[in-house]
Amino acid sequence: MPLTNLDQPLFAGAEATKRDLVDYLDAVADRFVPHLAGRPLSVVRVLRGQKPFMQKNVRNPPPWMRTVEVWAETSRRAVSYALCDDRRTLLWFANQRAVEYHSPLARADAPGRPTHLVLDIDPPDGAAFGAAVAAARLVRRALADAGLDGAVKTSGAKGVHVFVPLDGRAATEDAAAATRALAARAERLDPALATTAFIREDRGGRVFLDSTRAGSATVVAAYSPRVRPGAPVSFPVPWDELDRVGSDGAGPGAFTLHTVPRLLAGRDPWTELMPPPQPLPTDLVAEGHTIPVARVQAMHEGKRRANLRSKQAPDDPQS
Repeated sequence: MPLTNLDQPLFAGAEATKRDLVDYLDAVADRFVPHLAGRPLSVVRVLRGQKPFMQKNVRNPPPWMRTVEVWAETSRRAVSYALCDDRRTLLWFANQRAVEYHSPLARADAPGRPTHLVLDIDPPDGAAFGAAVAAARLVRRALADAGLDGAVKTSGAKGVHVFVPLDGRAATEDAAAATRALAARAERLDPALATTAFIREDRGGRVFLDSTRAGSATVVAAYSPRVRPGAPVSFPVPWDELDRVGSDGAGPGAFTLHTVPRLLAGRDPWTELMPPPQPLPTDLVAEGHTIPVARVQAMHEGKRRANLRSKQAPDDPQS
């Protein structure tokens, strides 16, 4: 496969070249690809002189690349996604300057049966990484109380992702409901620290427990680089080492495309740390179905507040 322009900077602040990206993905391909395989792939590409952009529809793929068509309700059209099932496909994307790799929680051959549920823990701007760690511990307590277990990784940005592997029997709607219930239960454990408020102005400086990574939503894959200063990588961390990452001066920034191949040392910690697949408790699912979908609720609340502001606004003296 021809690789081009390898010595160009990857993106501003990356402290890496395109060659570094290709070398990194080549080094971790045997651990990275299994977590992408069989799932419709979305990537974030960074072309020279352009802002980063998310690409879902793969255009002009090579004849050997596997693709799958998925109907997109929002755009009312079929979207052709790549399936990154092998090293060659991964390196093809690297040559396209694809830095981030996002996949859904269900495989293409079973789109209505998610393999995991995910809670995305997002600390407020300016907060130390330790705030995300503390909120992750709340989620772990909520999981344990429900008889569940999960694995945690850095997001590669400022937060963490908690993954809970499922046994494949739960439908998308039930997995989404269980995710909402877990977030609500974690919030109740320490409402001064964590919140499920989707509207940013309602969070009051608390850590956001995002329960919307369900259905067709995607999440950045373990071992994926991010378009962030220093080119950090989303990296698995054992629960008992989260506090060390949070207190370390380097924090999650210690995981970059320069350091991760050495840290892996031929292992796949994401697979090693992931618990066995689990069924969803019926009471958790039932509770979740009583909780409104955060995005929908926020949309209606936003409209209500906008209408209220328009009614309270004084008449225009120029009219």
